[in-house]
Amino acid sequence: MFIKKNKNILLLSTLLLTLTACKEEPVNNNPTHVHQSSAAENTTNLVAKAVQLAPYGKRPITDEVFYFVLPDRFANGDKSNDLGANANDKKRALSHGGFDKTNKGMFHGGDIKGLTAKLDYLDNMGITAIWLTPVLRNMAVQADSAGYHGYWILDFSELDPHFGSNQDLKDFINKAHQRNIKVFFDIITNHTADVIKYKECHGEDGLGWIVNGNACPYKSLADMAKGDKYSPIIPQGNEKLKTPAWLNDVNYYHNQGDSTWQGESVLNGDFSGLDDIKTENPVVVNGMIAIYKKLIDEFKPDGYRIDTVKHVNIEFWQKFAPALIAHAKEVGIENFFMFGEVYSSDASYLSQYTTTGKMQSVLDFALQAVLVETIVEQQGTDKLAQLFNQDHLYQDPLHQNQNSTANELINFISNHDMGRFAHRLATSKFNYNEQQQIARLNLASAMMFFARGVPVIYYGDEQGFVGDGGDRDARQDMMPSLVASYNDDDLLATDKTTADDNFDINHPLYQTFSHYAALYQQYPSLRNGKQNILYSQNKAGIFALTKTLADEKLLLIFNTSDTPQKFTLAGTHFNAIYGDANARTYNSETQFTLAPLSFAIYQKLTF
Repeated sequence: MFIKKNKNILLLSTLLLTLTACKEEPVNNNPTHVHQSSAAENTTNLVAKAVQLAPYGKRPITDEVFYFVLPDRFANGDKSNDLGANANDKKRALSHGGFDKTNKGMFHGGDIKGLTAKLDYLDNMGITAIWLTPVLRNMAVQADSAGYHGYWILDFSELDPHFGSNQDLKDFINKAHQRNIKVFFDIITNHTADVIKYKECHGEDGLGWIVNGNACPYKSLADMAKGDKYSPIIPQGNEKLKTPAWLNDVNYYHNQGDSTWQGESVLNGDFSGLDDIKTENPVVVNGMIAIYKKLIDEFKPDGYRIDTVKHVNIEFWQKFAPALIAHAKEVGIENFFMFGEVYSSDASYLSQYTTTGKMQSVLDFALQAVLVETIVEQQGTDKLAQLFNQDHLYQDPLHQNQNSTANELINFISNHDMGRFAHRLATSKFNYNEQQQIARLNLASAMMFFARGVPVIYYGDEQGFVGDGGDRDARQDMMPSLVASYNDDDLLATDKTTADDNFDINHPLYQTFSHYAALYQQYPSLRNGKQNILYSQNKAGIFALTKTLADEKLLLIFNTSDTPQKFTLAGTHFNAIYGDANARTYNSETQFTLAPLSFAIYQKLTF
């Protein structure tokens, strides 16, 4: 059993294992030239700072290192807003309350001022873009949970009072921009907060849900065509809750009951009771475009992450995405960028949204799934090759809005829905010890950074957060927590728990991400190079690729095995950039020996 007092020693040995060569002797004992690299030392002078990059307004998306954060769980900069709206504010009464720091389903007090106060922490880690979960005004409480996550919107025009004011958000964006850091909003077009009820489920006054719950079985389009449909009702006093006003009209919703997550209900069903908007209606299309144009005008964000994309008809995106990109350019945001959440690990399914759907990019759930298969489950590295061989599906030369490529996919390994990669490791059937968990997390993070695509760090991963699963169990507090199920976690590489303040810039995982960000920013081919797979195998072990941009060609070698692995490549001139694969040259070939669960990056030199 691992003893906490030895964590720092253990982590040091893990990092040395990752960055130091395995000293096995090669088979050929008569090399014509021997080169032993020292790339591990080359990272000490790397500094990742957004200020060193091109101005935020001119940078392409491929230059970014994202940080994805739930403001409520980050830092409390203004305790006066912990309860949200004033209880006497009739317009915002349903945005009051829901604060309970001991309950993982309630508000915990984090806000925009708290996030603003921590910009140094993010900047020094190399973060260049901050993605916030939705911050618009929510219904504070629904059933036994609160809208701390932001996905239950009532008012699409103002900040939720739990997070502060519109001016607080503007100040945050201005201060981030002063540091050359971008800000991305998480937006929703699929649904609003749960206001509409059905007489058949909830009674004539719509209040039956309070006693009997909120479930209403899905009614198909065929059912409705035969007259079997729900009678939507808005309970008395709630008729004007939503802003803009058109969202209060029940005719702009599907009103078909709860989604079964299959078939047509994926598009038409209520998302766990949330009011499902009829996005095929032209009035709705224009209304949603107007909502998000107005946010661009007022706050000047640098882009949008779009929630629940696959639950909206694709024709909606064909109009929505180009309209907002064009509008952003009209108001001077030249590189405004949007990426969608399409919850699927099928690249052919994901890619239809960047081609037919005219979106600029999507979150790469397919890569996340393959990294679990290869690094957690120890499946063959050919899984990675099979995925990357489908990258051509994302190319979009036929549409006029953009020429999308796989380099613009948004990579991640952890998120607020499926949970943390560290949790997958901690609960693996392989019973990894902490040293192995750290090494595998570092390796997965390296692939997230350095394979094609744009990296996203999920808040808390850099502090060794693990969690107990997905959803609420992966939404721990960075500020001191009072949630018992969070505080009993054994965090990676630290003696702290989530009951402590977790903004440690000396945490080894924070430092590792900072090094990764510096590398990513220093070498253009890591961000924009053409990726070519050199080698994979049907078991855990070597995965090798090159990334080429103009005259810069980088060789990246990963070892997913827990034993040393060799890889031989034609050529003799390789300059070590990161890691140490103990490269030795024989005649016209170079043999690389990688330590277990390590990676190395080399620059290919030509003469």
